[in-house]
Amino acid sequence: MSSLTTTRAHPSWLPTLLGLFIAVGPAATDLYLPAFPAVEAAFGTAPGTAQLTLATWFAGLALGQMTQGSLSDRYGRRPPLIAGFALFTLGNIGCALAPSLTALAVFRTIAAFGASAGMVIARATVRDLADGEQAAIMMSRLVLIMGLAPILAPSMGGAILLVAQWRVMFWVLTAYGAVCVLMAWTLLPETLPGGRRVRLGFGGQATRYWTILRERSFLTHAAMGGGGTFCLFAYLAGCAPVFEDGFGLSPSGFALIFGLCACAMVACSQLNAMLLPRFGLSRMLTAIPLIGLGGTITLVAVAFARVHVLWAVAAPPVLVIGSQGFTSANTTAGAMSRHAAHAGSAAALLGTLQYSLGALAGILAGWLTDGTPRGMAALMACGMLGAVIADRFR
Repeated sequence: MSSLTTTRAHPSWLPTLLGLFIAVGPAATDLYLPAFPAVEAAFGTAPGTAQLTLATWFAGLALGQMTQGSLSDRYGRRPPLIAGFALFTLGNIGCALAPSLTALAVFRTIAAFGASAGMVIARATVRDLADGEQAAIMMSRLVLIMGLAPILAPSMGGAILLVAQWRVMFWVLTAYGAVCVLMAWTLLPETLPGGRRVRLGFGGQATRYWTILRERSFLTHAAMGGGGTFCLFAYLAGCAPVFEDGFGLSPSGFALIFGLCACAMVACSQLNAMLLPRFGLSRMLTAIPLIGLGGTITLVAVAFARVHVLWAVAAPPVLVIGSQGFTSANTTAGAMSRHAAHAGSAAALLGTLQYSLGALAGILAGWLTDGTPRGMAALMACGMLGAVIADRFR
């Protein structure tokens, strides 16, 4: 892949706006992680059952992105984004009023379907404007904004639990969704001109997806990103029981541990933008998953040696999750580089593959929850091993 790229002019504030939009997914994922025990207590369900709502959230993100990508290629970037955020807002109202865990899981799926618009269309907009290393650098700037969500959201969730019940978290997300609707309506420029829009029926869209999947560069980069996503979501689904139940941390203490990982991811995303011009996209893609794999192997060793020491369990994920600040932007840029003509569809397929793996990680983490880090560690190691293997076929 050539390091020479082209970049279309865009407002300097646009990456910040896109970062706000793409952060809807991480914010809605992480805000209520500290509330899992409270949700289970409220509905009288067994420990680990709240993770069902996380798995359905990931499934909704995966399914929604397939639809949002084709809609944005057909109608432009703005209309599907506005409609998606409106659906996200309505879904969170349902979550706040849910009478049962099952209802909460259903409304989480609806909200995720809407949130997927921000995740797909923000990536497609980047591809409309830049390619290759320039796209990776722009994505890294989005990650700076997006990365604030996992830093602030669990802390905010913990603070909410100190003064109110967990349902207030979903009213906060309702407000976030409403703000995104307003900002997309008033500020977002349209980056897909009418002449580049494509109207495809179901068969034509299926053929397009199949064509994208057959392209080797897309598939290998998507598999690398998918391995990293599986690792990340295994941590998201498994960390609350490990630190709150296993170590007895308060929601605010858990938020601090979680925030360290998020800070590492943000810092690495910015370091990525500085290192790319020097080392190139390909070398960065090869080196970083090996570092992540080393971190997960260390965590597996600690977990299965039954070392019940907080720093020994908390430190390896900081390295591993931090490495995703490199991997996410770079695998996205690599996967979409050859798909400028249908960036929405490519972004949708990429997101669907990755979040399907995320949903699987959430389900498996729920099954393996036992108050120890063993299940979480094993799943994280499997994800990073998959990313390393995928790189060998790139």
